[in-house]
Amino acid sequence: MPNPNTDYPPADTDEPEGDGDCACVLVINANDPTGAGGLTADILAVACVGAHPLPVVTGVYRKDTSETLNYTALDDEAVAEQARAVLEDIPVKAFKIGFLGSPETVSSIAEIASDYDETPLIAYMSALAWWDEASVDNYLDAYTELLLPQVTVLVGNHSTLWRWLLPDWSGQKSPSPRDIARAAANHGVPYTLITGIAAPDQFIDNVLATPESVLYSQKFERFEATFEGAGETLSATLTALLASGADLVEAVKEALVFLDRSLDSGFRPGMGHVIPDRLFWASPEDDELPEPLTDEERSILNTLEMPASSTKH
Repeated sequence: MPNPNTDYPPADTDEPEGDGDCACVLVINANDPTGAGGLTADILAVACVGAHPLPVVTGVYRKDTSETLNYTALDDEAVAEQARAVLEDIPVKAFKIGFLGSPETVSSIAEIASDYDETPLIAYMSALAWWDEASVDNYLDAYTELLLPQVTVLVGNHSTLWRWLLPDWSGQKSPSPRDIARAAANHGVPYTLITGIAAPDQFIDNVLATPESVLYSQKFERFEATFEGAGETLSATLTALLASGADLVEAVKEALVFLDRSLDSGFRPGMGHVIPDRLFWASPEDDELPEPLTDEERSILNTLEMPASSTKH
């Protein structure tokens, strides 16, 4: 199990965990062509903390790094067949659920999850502001009725979970993490990880809660940039750590540290939002950067270069 104070990926050990060399995580999500979120985020995050991702695609976004333009869902049977084929072959230690794309697919995945009710299921609910209101309502209704009762840990931004689970909130203050956890528990969710809670002095709080108590909280300094894919990174990392044997509180702690370091190393590949760098651990430290080439070395390399016109592939 990786330690938040060490580098990633975790060092190899002589004793494999479980039935294979690393824990396997079934990730069910849509494809994001920017690589910011969706299956790409899941695959990278899961692999970076030492687990093996088993990706099941639910559909495809049409989007750039600024906005989601549209979405095309796969047929729910096609999604279910992907998941069933893998589950009948490979022992899975945890499920990570992202965007399922349609009420029909929610129903299919809920049916599959019920056959593996002892396997932890971590669900991330993203903001769906890009979708039309009727589609959002139908999707959330199906999710609430069919899937939430099977979720082990629900992960989401404070405002997203608030609007979904407490639509009639009338308190003078915004709902607390325990308020949101209580609303989730009313649908069968034992643990809720609420992110993006505004805190004083430009900090953001992240809280793991049950209706009865706050189990863990961690504040991080607010970044000036707008990120795409942070929630997917956090939830996928958390799932992989749980699959690898970490207890829940320790897994949340390590996943938040991993996310913070990914955001700190984030980059902007296009003209829109910043993407977390889940491969931050692979970048050389300043003291590991190679020495600049000498004039003699540069001259030697120049003589070895082939003209572009003579290089064919």
